Amino acid sequence: MTPDTAPTVRVALDGSVRSVDGGRVLIGGSPIRLLRLSASGAAVVAELAAGGPVGDRPAVARLARRLLEGGLAHPRVEPSSRRAGDVTVIIPTLGRPAGLARTLAALAAGTAVPGRVVVVDDGSAPAAAAAIAAVAAAAGADLARRPVTGGPGAARDTGLARVTTPLVAFVDGEVEPEPDWLAVLLPHFDDPAVAAVAPRIVATQGPSWLARFDRERSPLDLGAAPARVAPRTRVAYVPTTALVARTDAVGEIDGFDGDLAFGEDVDLVWRLVEAGWTVRYEPATTASHPVRGSLGTWLAQRAGYGSSAGPLALRHQGALAPVAISAWSAAAWALAAAGFPLAGLAVGATAAARLAGRLGPLEHPWVEGVRLAGVGTWGAWRPLASALTRPWWPIAVAAAVTSRRARRAVVAAALVPPLIDWWRGDRQLDPVRYTALRLLDDAAYGAGVWAGCARARTLEPLRPDLHSWPGRRAAVERA
Repeated sequence: MTPDTAPTVRVALDGSVRSVDGGRVLIGGSPIRLLRLSASGAAVVAELAAGGPVGDRPAVARLARRLLEGGLAHPRVEPSSRRAGDVTVIIPTLGRPAGLARTLAALAAGTAVPGRVVVVDDGSAPAAAAAIAAVAAAAGADLARRPVTGGPGAARDTGLARVTTPLVAFVDGEVEPEPDWLAVLLPHFDDPAVAAVAPRIVATQGPSWLARFDRERSPLDLGAAPARVAPRTRVAYVPTTALVARTDAVGEIDGFDGDLAFGEDVDLVWRLVEAGWTVRYEPATTASHPVRGSLGTWLAQRAGYGSSAGPLALRHQGALAPVAISAWSAAAWALAAAGFPLAGLAVGATAAARLAGRLGPLEHPWVEGVRLAGVGTWGAWRPLASALTRPWWPIAVAAAVTSRRARRAVVAAALVPPLIDWWRGDRQLDPVRYTALRLLDDAAYGAGVWAGCARARTLEPLRPDLHSWPGRRAAVERA
């Protein structure tokens, strides 16, 4: 990996970025940062934001890299010389030949067809195994069969051992990538720092409540905005439901952790990041996945996702927290919930004053201090409400039973966010059914978190992170 951006790269500023002080300070990214530019740096950023290429200028390349790594900018997707023939696709499957057939058909219909496809049967029963072998043969795919079921991570590692191409794509059985998916994702590998890139995952259209709910709120759908993927950022992970990676980068970290029944994809992504690689989320193309067929299996899936929190917390210290907000914001909302809104407002004002003192290099530190502290404190209600209804719901329910004031806060946390999201969304369901499924989703996930914590013997995924930004760092960084 090199620190220089490839000469053909163009970048686009993240939607969160604001410029102040005549363009000499950028504010935004995830986590938020303030970047002070020289006059020439400000001119370069303006040029890049207007679509200008990075080119072969070392100083511009270094600034572009700083923007990319800080989440202040993202690569623009442009045509690349990389060939789909350099990609081997690995498809793990277990007893679902019809879904495998749909995935293979979608790959074959792509505008860029991968060079090789390896289907890994993860120990299916004999009848299903025969059907899977027939489907793979009909599509011209190679077949690897595991004698016993080892889980998706182990199955992908079995396929990975057969890869000789520089790039490998992991695509789950039953998933259908868009025809242009490889054409959109491959240009990211023109940046030598990028180890992996994932498309947006959307739920397959369907008439059921669950399908319509997941079209709006699938845990695999990470939104419409591109992102640098890293723990404790806006997009903290990407699933390997569909993901393209450098074969040597995945091999460098020894592939997947076969001991993880859930979260093995999150673990892989985080280990790539910890090894110094960049992982990107590119929603300009999508892959669709089917929704579980019954409420019971749907809830079990959500609980399974939650159960990965404990094992992941042990493997990645500090990467997981049910809520990460400043202690000032937490105190302000706690006081308001306890019936002391004026005291909460005073805490927020104190936080703004303290932050303004850290923004001395800005032309108007008080204006930005009030704005940043106010937005941060006001926005903290969302993660707090989410924590109450997801990992903390057993505690929240107990508090609501014993305290009227707590009951009001818990009911508000349970109802207000779903209703706001329903109003802003596609409204494929009525508000009652949407809210009911949202609460079931949260409860199942939270139950999984507690079960995973018990098995891993850790409380880390239940502990909030109340460090106040910017901590001990300088509030205003220099580019």
